[in-house]
Amino acid sequence: MSRLVVLCTVGKAEDAEWIAREVVERRLAACVNIVPAVTSIYRWRGEVEKNDEILLVMKTRSERIEALREAIVSMHSSEVPEVIALAVEAGHPPYLAWLDDSVGD
Repeated sequence: MSRLVVLCTVGKAEDAEWIAREVVERRLAACVNIVPAVTSIYRWRGEVEKNDEILLVMKTRSERIEALREAIVSMHSSEVPEVIALAVEAGHPPYLAWLDDSVGD
């Protein structure tokens, strides 16, 4: 069983809290950290854009990534929401066990 850290940005604090609570309640993620006040600079439709955003850092298992991605996309206000998963190579065994127990099958 592998674990993932999933990154997603949103534009509003209310959206960040709503998405975070929903994915935890649905057992798609064990935990979501809400990191306020990140600045994103990116290319969109040929232009360089700059926006203040909120970063969501979600911890989950690889078996749940598709369900988590679908949930994020359905709740997100952006046309192309960021959903990037990074593999967890190692971690504190009791924390990883808690993560496994907290995410549904």
